[in-house]
Amino acid sequence: MKTKFTFSVLAAAVLVACVAGCNSPTADAIPEGTTVKLSLLETTDIHQNLLSYNYYSLAADTSLGLERTASLIKAARAENPNTVLLDDGDNIQGTLLGDFQAVATPVTCGQTLALHKVMNALQYDGGGVGNHEFNYGLPFLSQVTNTDFGIPGVNKGTGCGAPNYPLVLTNVDGVSSGKPIFNPYALLDKSFVATKPDGVTTLVKIKVGILGFVPPQILQWDQKNLEGKVVVNGVVESANKYIPEMRSKGANVVVALSHGGLDASAYSPKMENGSLHLTKTDIDALMVGHSHLVFPMAKETGGPKLDVSLSSLPADQVDGVKGLVNGVPTVMGQSWGRRLGIISMTLAYRSGKWVVQKDLTTVEARGFKYTDGSTLVAAEPSIAPLIDTEHKATIAYASQPLGTSTEFPMSAYFALVGDVSAIQIVNQAQQDYVRTQIASNPTLAAYKNIPVISCSAPFKAGRNGPTDFTDVAPAATPASVFALQVRNPGDLYVFGNNNLQAVKIKGVDLKAWLEIPAGQFAQINPMLTTEQDLVPSYSTIFNFDVFYADNNGLKYEIDVTKPKGSRIANLTYNSVAVDPAADFIVATNDFRAGGKLIPALDGSTIILKSPDANQAIVADYIKKSGPKLTLAANGASRPWSFVKTTTAGPVFLRVTTGKLAVAQAQNLPRVVSETGLDANGFGKYRIDLSQ
Repeated sequence: MKTKFTFSVLAAAVLVACVAGCNSPTADAIPEGTTVKLSLLETTDIHQNLLSYNYYSLAADTSLGLERTASLIKAARAENPNTVLLDDGDNIQGTLLGDFQAVATPVTCGQTLALHKVMNALQYDGGGVGNHEFNYGLPFLSQVTNTDFGIPGVNKGTGCGAPNYPLVLTNVDGVSSGKPIFNPYALLDKSFVATKPDGVTTLVKIKVGILGFVPPQILQWDQKNLEGKVVVNGVVESANKYIPEMRSKGANVVVALSHGGLDASAYSPKMENGSLHLTKTDIDALMVGHSHLVFPMAKETGGPKLDVSLSSLPADQVDGVKGLVNGVPTVMGQSWGRRLGIISMTLAYRSGKWVVQKDLTTVEARGFKYTDGSTLVAAEPSIAPLIDTEHKATIAYASQPLGTSTEFPMSAYFALVGDVSAIQIVNQAQQDYVRTQIASNPTLAAYKNIPVISCSAPFKAGRNGPTDFTDVAPAATPASVFALQVRNPGDLYVFGNNNLQAVKIKGVDLKAWLEIPAGQFAQINPMLTTEQDLVPSYSTIFNFDVFYADNNGLKYEIDVTKPKGSRIANLTYNSVAVDPAADFIVATNDFRAGGKLIPALDGSTIILKSPDANQAIVADYIKKSGPKLTLAANGASRPWSFVKTTTAGPVFLRVTTGKLAVAQAQNLPRVVSETGLDANGFGKYRIDLSQ
């Protein structure tokens, strides 16, 4: 109760004062021209980052954490007591805390997730659902949200711990019921302080309607959990179905919580990031997520600029400074609790209804240093005690030994210029697993003579900022030996919900697949004398698949001077050019195998669906690899390189600052020097593409 008082005391005081000294007219008595200033607050993609702590490094990290967002929420409520606090999903998965409570020691029906303990204390008004909410399966999601999905075999239990606020999901229906598995919308009745034309304050009732949307791709990403159980409808069709109903029930303001990014391409009900097209429906405000980006551009001094994927959107549709998409106020509060989205609106009472005054709307994605660009907000002190037990239990779980050591540091700082120290062991584990399955399973006997290769991406390589890089047991000297713990496989392979799958593809498909990670790079103009950013956006870093074969048998080059889609050169297997008709088996994950990254990955080429998670397979492989992993055997392959190119001007890569020695230890001569910081806090490293 102490936390609830802390966050509601100002609003309560204002309302009490208003009740004592101002009018509380009925709707019919509201004077023409009365105005209400309200603030819609958004968090998104928290991914179980509740405290400013990194469970993979077992160290504090002041760049993230809902306990610091709580301070931003408190400040926003102090500025305006008329607030609505909403969340845009992707919360229950993402750190070892999430895995601990869902897999290692699952919470019971009578318990409440640490996440929901915190969000309940912060008094959220409503929330949406993200794609990662489905990672632990429908029974777990049903239990922890105390929601009956109406799906046969999915039983939530009775009176389970849950969020104290409504969750909405508009575009996902149960197959058997034909009805939404969550409520498709919610109408929030709010009492706000308004100002009459004569300046006297009064209390008014405002009905805020919220809808929620997820990408249709959940059917591929979580096929094992969702196939045959749910259907996903297009976001625009779903919005148009329910918004008129919400308006008819009195919704004065309609807010879309869309767990998808902004994509200006032609609308399709199957598009992953269809949020932009929701602005063409009858909504008043749009809150987006999924992309882990900042929108609009940060207002604080020295804050991050728009990611290139956002700044390149059509200017006649997207205003990245004001935060408008087709005139609709839109915000994305990054991820991991690092920003609070704030849409400040003014409603005027005109002709018997509340009308949004669009010219008075402002949008902000407020960060931890919003006051002056340098002072970091402190964590709200009431949050950590709420989940102290869960926090300590997760640290103990993360610290359990695996029984193996490594003689070399494994990091993803320079994965995009060739370092495989944090990728090769994952690929080796996947390859070994698939080979074992083929050798021991009679139903897979037909594949025994087909080469098995593997691919994995550096999932933690800058997408979430300069601290978001895999770094297992950093060493003072490369020869130092470090014991590995349960937390380390989670750092190497973040997504504990991914299951291993294998696909059988042709050489032509392999080349097409390789073009996807090659497209991560900018097209470099060798003649430019001004500096060029080799990787201008990390938003799709999880698609940077690096392939592996025994004895460095698979080789390929990337020509960054060529357009995307035509960059792969000199593709060989065992020193022979890859035949477009040759067969390969690729060990990967279920997210990739049926995710339609290329036409061949449509689900039809899958030959093995494992019940085992990739992360667990990596952990098991490390355990059985003997007492020590070595650089020569587990971290020094070089499957790819750049086509050598001399540039007239500097080319740079953005990585955590102070890591030049890491590149030198990994024998990466193309990393020449560190040359300063960019606006987002990344160190800039000069890259020599002729090496």
